[in-house]
Amino acid sequence: MKMFLTQVNGLFSRIYEKEQFEDSARLLAQAAIGEGKIYIKGFNEMEAVTLEALEGAERLKGALRLTKLDDVSDTDRVILLSRFSNDAEALALAEKLEIKGVPFISICGDVKSDGNDLSKLTEIHINTSLLKPMLPTESGERICFPTSMAALFIYHCIKLTFDEIIEEYE
Repeated sequence: MKMFLTQVNGLFSRIYEKEQFEDSARLLAQAAIGEGKIYIKGFNEMEAVTLEALEGAERLKGALRLTKLDDVSDTDRVILLSRFSNDAEALALAEKLEIKGVPFISICGDVKSDGNDLSKLTEIHINTSLLKPMLPTESGERICFPTSMAALFIYHCIKLTFDEIIEEYE
């Protein structure tokens, strides 16, 4: 358990030091302050962030679940979350958002590849820094892949900054 705590603390510290929370919050605030909406789409376990933003104790102002792409316009902003940056479903949606001219934030593990990935299509890419399980076992395998924990940490960092921006505006 102590090793897990150490690894998670290190992960959160790395994310906090490297990533663009203020830029992300400003991008979302453009929609909230203007005529746009904020849509969230999480794939698989990353749906945890969607639930937190829409149903949590402190909801993200103006946020909606992305269900139909036809509802989204270029005044809107989207948060797109997946385990990896090369997730086929997330990429398909990202390509459609790009064609529509909708700025979006991607939150996922940054897989280095020659092919298409979310970090190349998005306005702002935030790397969860998780590409494999964190903890080695005695048999040499690795376990514990807390992608949704990392994404929730990132979400809360963005939301704290977003709330400050909105408060200043109001």
